[in-house]
Amino acid sequence: MEFTPAPAVHRVLCADCGDPIEPNSANLCIRCLRNSVDITEGIPKQASLAFCRNCDRFLSPPQTWTIAQPESRELLAICLKKLKGLNKVRLIDAGFIWTEPHSKRIKVKLTIQKEVFTSTVMQQVFQVEYLVQHGQCPDCAKLAAKNTWKALVQVRQKVPHKRTFLFLEQLILKHNAQKDTISVKEVKDGLDFFYAQRSHAIKMVEFLAGVVPVRTKSSEQLLSTDTHSNTANYKFTYSVEILPICKDDVACMPMKQAKSLSNISPLTIATRVGNSLHLLDPSTLQTADISAPVYWRNPFYSLASVSDLVEFTVLDIEPSGPVKGKWVLADAQVAMSGAFRSQKDDMDADMDDGSTSQIFHTRTHLGAILQPGDTALGYHLTNANFNNDHFSSLPTSRIPDIILVKKAYPNSRKKNKNRNWRLKSIAKEVEKGNDGSGAGRGVVGHGGGRNQKKVDEDYEIFLRELEEDQEMRGAINLYKAGGAKPRRPKGQGAMEVEEETPAQPAAVDHKMYEDDETGEEEDIGPSLDELLDDLHINDEEGDHSE
Repeated sequence: MEFTPAPAVHRVLCADCGDPIEPNSANLCIRCLRNSVDITEGIPKQASLAFCRNCDRFLSPPQTWTIAQPESRELLAICLKKLKGLNKVRLIDAGFIWTEPHSKRIKVKLTIQKEVFTSTVMQQVFQVEYLVQHGQCPDCAKLAAKNTWKALVQVRQKVPHKRTFLFLEQLILKHNAQKDTISVKEVKDGLDFFYAQRSHAIKMVEFLAGVVPVRTKSSEQLLSTDTHSNTANYKFTYSVEILPICKDDVACMPMKQAKSLSNISPLTIATRVGNSLHLLDPSTLQTADISAPVYWRNPFYSLASVSDLVEFTVLDIEPSGPVKGKWVLADAQVAMSGAFRSQKDDMDADMDDGSTSQIFHTRTHLGAILQPGDTALGYHLTNANFNNDHFSSLPTSRIPDIILVKKAYPNSRKKNKNRNWRLKSIAKEVEKGNDGSGAGRGVVGHGGGRNQKKVDEDYEIFLRELEEDQEMRGAINLYKAGGAKPRRPKGQGAMEVEEETPAQPAAVDHKMYEDDETGEEEDIGPSLDELLDDLHINDEEGDHSE
């Protein structure tokens, strides 16, 4: 085997240092080529990153804010986007160099390649240092600035109480419909919900239309416009009006509308208010469901509300046969509570025209609920004076003396001072009156000149309705009352605030109250099976007693 020598390698001298090198198009060695040519020219060695401390997001050019963890791929992509001129070279590798977390510095090591001469590719490694600048993203800036919103939902109901909004507040909390709300403001006849996006306001309007009968109107206001890009900035307002009839109200509809609803009696009571109005004729058990569009085409109003209810004592009750669901038609004999008092008490009465000791015969739908000796709440139409054209047009024979609405529990109201359950509330901004009054319980405050006594009365009536109505309790969330005091943040950013009624020991399963006269027990209120456990976070600085 013969030895074949390798071909001779021709070498030339470097044009700068004179070292022998293999021939190339630049006739320079690697060291001289690196000193004479810098492929990182045009790429900044220092840059800045915008960081929002409120939401922990970085600004990803041009206008996107992205959540990125330290030394993550997302953060590396944001860093590379900040470098100008990187598109003129070939990126080989990129990685982070460890720095102190509190130094507000981020260092990135880059490896790039670039063709400097014909068939000559040069590779270079260098570092880029980023300075983290703290600021606020546009979303957080809108939250921090007052009265900065994109869409507004105005919810109104023209009634003298706020119990509808107390129940509506619990429905919103149960379905988490307040998650996109910036703030809530109380006004005279309702609430204002503020949103950063129009789609969030539309979602709230759709939710309200699904739980209560409403009618809506929308409007928009032009804030600014750009003629070059043909874009405009608007503020949107949605007006939502809830029909002014509440549960247990007595209403009188027009005769023509009553005939169109299967010839029902015009004088009815509202048994339930959902996405439609459910009316019941207590003398025949005939029902009618009125949807929101039908109601607003020919609206009518309630004659009397829960505040006008009078207590009656059931003397005798006898079912008459017809049954419809939980309602049983019955003939009842009732008298006003305290009608058969002693002669001494009668002398101390402010007014006694003989009607207090009178026995009334009426027909009621509570035949399966009431028993002789029970106390019932109803409307005393004999002594009532209503300024209503539809009621005035009714024949006298079609107007009963008494309309019983529901059973009452007077002994439980005397003994039930503490409750083993509580409700949550939504934080809000309250429109204060001239007296500088603040917020009240739940969603009801002093907005619109309402005094604290009226606020407490509405809230107490609402709590009693929850105790007495199991169906109403099933639609919302009730929580076990603990020993810890509720926490109420002062800022407007937090939405969920715990509102707590005075606590009762949780060992009591349900409230049983004994009637002093009959010895019978009244079983009302939620049991422990209906109550939910809630997460409590101990924060001494954030705790504020009510």
